[in-house]
Parts: sequence; structure tokens; C-alpha cells
Amino acid sequence: MSQQTLDARWLLCPLPVIRTQDRVKELEVGETLEVVCTDPGVLSDIPAWCRINGHRVVECETVEDEYRIVLEVCG
Repeated sequence: MSQQTLDARWLLCPLPVIRTQDRVKELEVGETLEVVCTDPGVLSDIPAWCRINGHRVVECETVEDEYRIVLEVCG
């Protein structure tokens, strides 16, 4: 299994979610995606997208003005 990283810094809603969705389509079940953003809305938007689409949020972290979300691609 591998972890991919998506740099979505400086993008505003809904672009971080759209870019996340596009990248997840390229991944296999069990792989993880780390999304790094500067839009605080992702802290609710990406977990909501994961719930709707059956993926799992592994970790959410805020460091200064950046937000990091790690999600696992599920079947």
C-alpha cells in the first residue's frame, strides 16, 4: 500500500474536494491520500465527502494555517 499526497493549498471550496475526488479515482482500495489545504472548510467538507462515498478519514491535523487530512480509499 502506498500513500499519495495532494497539494490543494491556496484552493478555495469546492476545488479541494473536487481535486480529492479526482485523485481518489486513480487509487486502489486500501491506499491512503494525504490532502494538504489552506481552506479551513476542508475540515468539514472532505470528511462529509468521505462519508457519502464510503471512504474513511484516518487523520485530521491543523498546523498553523494548513490543514492535513489523511483518508483511506475503501471499496
